[in-house]
Amino acid sequence: MPYRGVVLDVDGTVVRGDEPIPGAAEGLDRLQDAGLDRLFVSNNPTKRPPAYAERLRNAGFDAHSSEIVTAGTITTSYLADRHADDALFVVGEPALVEQLTDAGLTVVDDEARADTVVVSIDRSFDYDRLCVALRACADDDVTIVGTDPDMVIPAAHGDVPGSGAIINAVSGVVGRDPDVVLGKPSKPARRIVSERLGLPASDCLVVGDRLDTDIALGERAGMTTALVRTGVTDDRELARSEVSPDYVLDSLADVDTVL
Repeated sequence: MPYRGVVLDVDGTVVRGDEPIPGAAEGLDRLQDAGLDRLFVSNNPTKRPPAYAERLRNAGFDAHSSEIVTAGTITTSYLADRHADDALFVVGEPALVEQLTDAGLTVVDDEARADTVVVSIDRSFDYDRLCVALRACADDDVTIVGTDPDMVIPAAHGDVPGSGAIINAVSGVVGRDPDVVLGKPSKPARRIVSERLGLPASDCLVVGDRLDTDIALGERAGMTTALVRTGVTDDRELARSEVSPDYVLDSLADVDTVL
C-alpha cells in the first residue's frame, strides 16, 4: 500500500533521552525518500514544539516545529475548547503552565479556586504537593484532566516515571479517575493528528514503541501501525496485549519493509 503520511513517536522511536536511536536516521531518510508527509507526535507535555524541534536537531535530525505535536499541544487545545473560562490548578512543570497561560487560559496557585485540575509529569512532585492536589480535587464538581497516560518514559539511562504515575497518585488519593486523559491515544489527539496531516486515515502509517498509546492511536484512527522494539515494549508485553500492530520492526531503519 502506498502511504502519503506518517505519524512518528519520538521517545523510544527516534531518540532516547537526547541521543539518537540506532537506525532512526536511516528510517527517517527512507520516509523522506518515499515522499511521506510526517508528523512527530509525543506524549511529553513539558516541551513546546519549538523546543522539541531543537531537541531533535541537536540529536542530528532535521525537524521543524510545524511538524510536531505534543501532549502539551493537545491539552492546551482541549482546555481552550472546553474549559476556557475555568480557573486551572496545575500539578505539572513550568513549561506546561507557560503553554496554558500563553493561550490565554487562567492558571491559579490557590487550589481552593480550582474549577479544573490539570495533572501531568512533575519532577518536583512530593508528599506536600500530593496534599495540595487532594485539597484541589476535594469538590466532586472539579474537573480532573490528565495530560497523557504514559507511566514511564524512555530516558538515556533507563525508563523514568511519566505523567501516568503522577495521575495515578492523585486519582488514588482523590478516589476517582480523571474525567479525561489526553495525549495519545485519546480522541482529541486523533483529531489534531488528522487535522494536521489532512490525509485519509488509510493513507497514513503510525510508527511508535508503545502499544497502548502509539499503536492504539493508529488502530483507533484506522491507520496502519508499526511497532518498533527500540522503546518500552518487549515480546512478553506484545504477546499479552489486546492491541496488535500491523507490523513489528527491530528499529525505524526497517520501515522500508512496510513501505
